[in-house]
Amino acid sequence: MMNFMYELWNLLEKHSVPPPNGDEQMIDYEGFLKVKEEAVSKCSQFFKPITYAKLFQKDRFGRISIMQFFNYVMRKVWLYQTRIGLSLYDVAGQGFLRESDLENYILELIPTLPQLDGLEKNFYSFYVCTAVRKFFFFLDPMRTGKIKIQDVLSCSFLDDLLELRDDVLSKDKQESNWFSAPSALRVYGQYLNLDNDHNGMLSKEELKRYGTGTLTNTFLDRVFQECLTYEGEMDYKTYLDFVLALENKKEPQSLQYLFKILDVQHNGYLNTFAINYFFRAIQKEMDKHGHEKVLLHDLKDEIFDMVKPADNMKITLQDLINSGQGDTVVNILIDVNGFLTYENRELLVMEEKDEVI
Repeated sequence: MMNFMYELWNLLEKHSVPPPNGDEQMIDYEGFLKVKEEAVSKCSQFFKPITYAKLFQKDRFGRISIMQFFNYVMRKVWLYQTRIGLSLYDVAGQGFLRESDLENYILELIPTLPQLDGLEKNFYSFYVCTAVRKFFFFLDPMRTGKIKIQDVLSCSFLDDLLELRDDVLSKDKQESNWFSAPSALRVYGQYLNLDNDHNGMLSKEELKRYGTGTLTNTFLDRVFQECLTYEGEMDYKTYLDFVLALENKKEPQSLQYLFKILDVQHNGYLNTFAINYFFRAIQKEMDKHGHEKVLLHDLKDEIFDMVKPADNMKITLQDLINSGQGDTVVNILIDVNGFLTYENRELLVMEEKDEVI
C-alpha cells in the first residue's frame, strides 16, 4: 500500500497546476485525468467525475486540492482494507459480527496500537469488553446480538479506536476517546470503587454512589427491574451500558435505553403518571434539604412545553428525540442535581456571563 500511495502522490504533484491555494497544491480536471492514465489500474476507481465534483471547493480556476483528493483515496483504501480485516472475523459470512467476533478482532488489534502498550495483559479482557460495548450499545439498540460490518465502517468509533495507532496522542484526545487506555481504566476503576464488597458485581446500594450520588432510588429501582442482573446484582457489561447511556444522553440510543426505564407502565409513552412517579423521588430529596416546593402540575406543563409531543397527553420516545430536549427531561426526572441545574438555569447563565465580563 505504501508504494501505491507514494506513487499516487508523486503523480498528483507532477500534474499540479499553479497558483497554489494558500499552502495547498491544486490540480485541474485535465491533470486529474492524466494521473488516472498514468497510475496503476487499481487506481481508476477513484478518478470518477463525481469524485472531482464532490471535492471541488469553488476554486476560481476549477481545480481541486491535491491533499484533499489524496486523503479521500487514503480513506477509501483504509475502509477497503478494514472491511477485509473485519470480514475475516465474520464466521457466518453474512456481513455481520457477533460480540465474540468483535471481541476477537479487538483483542488481536491491541498489540498493533502503540497507545495501548502500557496495558497489563490481565486487563485485556476488561479492555475488550469496554471497547465492544460501545459498538453494540450504539449499533445494536434492539439487542439482536449482532451488528452490520457496514455500520461498523460508517460510524466514527473505528476511527477513534484506530487513532490509538498514533505514537503521540494529546491528553485531551485520550480523555475524550472511549477506547484510550486512560478512559478504559477510568471506567473500570469507577466500577471497582463502587464494588464495596469486592464480589465483582454491583448491588443497587453500591450503584447509588455512581457519579455525584444524586440519582434517585426510584430511578435505580427501575434500572434493576429493566436491565439484565444476576441475583439482583449488575455485572460489568450491564454497568457499561448504564454508563454509556448516562454519558451520552443526547444520543437516540441512550434515550431509548432511558425511555424504557422511565416508561414504568410499559405503555410506549410517558404520561402524567410516569412523570409523577419519578418526580416524587426528586421532591422528597428536595424537601430533605429545604428547597422550595415545585408543583407536579407546573413541572408536567414545563416538560410538555419543552418536548411539544404530537399528542398533548403523552410523550413517545420519538417525541423526546425530535425535541432535542430529551437529555434535559431525563435529567429532571432521575437526578436531583440535574433537576436543580434545570431549576437554576437562569441564575447559572447570569453567573457565566459575569465570569466572562
